Amino acid sequence: MKTIAIYPGTFDPITNGHLDLVKRALRFFDEVIVAVAPSLRKQTLFTLDERLTLIHESLEGMPKASVESFNGLLVEYVREKQGIAIIRGLRAVSDFEYEFQIAHMNRRLRKDIETVFLMPSEEYSFLSSSIIKEVASFGGSIRGLVPKAVEKAINKKFKKERVR
Repeated sequence: MKTIAIYPGTFDPITNGHLDLVKRALRFFDEVIVAVAPSLRKQTLFTLDERLTLIHESLEGMPKASVESFNGLLVEYVREKQGIAIIRGLRAVSDFEYEFQIAHMNRRLRKDIETVFLMPSEEYSFLSSSIIKEVASFGGSIRGLVPKAVEKAINKKFKKERVR
């Protein structure tokens, strides 16, 4: 039986830290689906379609990884995809409390779906989409922290904003 894990998030934008977790998860699961949430609470820089396109391009060379969007409860999406686990990244102790609460709520909703916590490589342990956007908004270099397609897209977005 094929084991499928779901890696959920807004991925606005996807970073090399996210991709590091996908690669790590593929060591344990036959397939990883990067599940992009539309983000009802956050104002995103990229539209849902833009995020899906950037992630699809970023997953090139990882045939056992794919990207989709989803709405509604994550555990129901995982069940629909016949997934057995939810992948979550932990960068620092500060991430743990929130992730712990979410994992327990998901377990309460669906006891048959596990949450698997993975730590990124040390070089990405400080990295977040928010930090990437902030640095790029001030013209700082994000080279090596995001895939090339993301670097190009984010720099284009912020150039437009600086010109206005």
